[in-house]
Amino acid sequence: MKHPWYAFIALCLFLTVQVSVAQERNFGLGVILGEPTGISAKLWTSPGTAFDFGLGWSVGGDRIGRYDGSYNGGSRIHFHMDYLWHAFDLIPTAERVQIFYGLGGRLNNGAGYNSSLAIRGVFGAAWFPSETPIDMFLELVPSLQVTSSTGFGFDAGIGARYYF
Repeated sequence: MKHPWYAFIALCLFLTVQVSVAQERNFGLGVILGEPTGISAKLWTSPGTAFDFGLGWSVGGDRIGRYDGSYNGGSRIHFHMDYLWHAFDLIPTAERVQIFYGLGGRLNNGAGYNSSLAIRGVFGAAWFPSETPIDMFLELVPSLQVTSSTGFGFDAGIGARYYF
């Protein structure tokens, strides 16, 4: 159970990085509901790229096909970090809507998923309401678990973040 602290420490280090970007506000913090349910953060590294973080609880059933571990149906700690690219012109609208995609990793711990690592592919959309420092997003995330057992899973979430 000591491995989730490494993820928490890594999250804190990444969130303290000062990045010079062309955007007015480059750090957002909010909530995500789904898989996982918890805290969501986004740190823009350029006008079209960002790091996305999530720290929360996974309470759903066994999402990994063919998982032969000792999953016991309980909740588990979930941490993920993704690198995202954004396309702002794919949806023609007067509102600020973007499509994003990226790659990342996930760590689950607890309920039989002791220190399981997965590779994530992220696809989603975000809406930035006019004249507000928030975004609302939906993401779909296929993942390939690589330890302690291999298998394919699927995460999804909806959330909102406030930009500082």
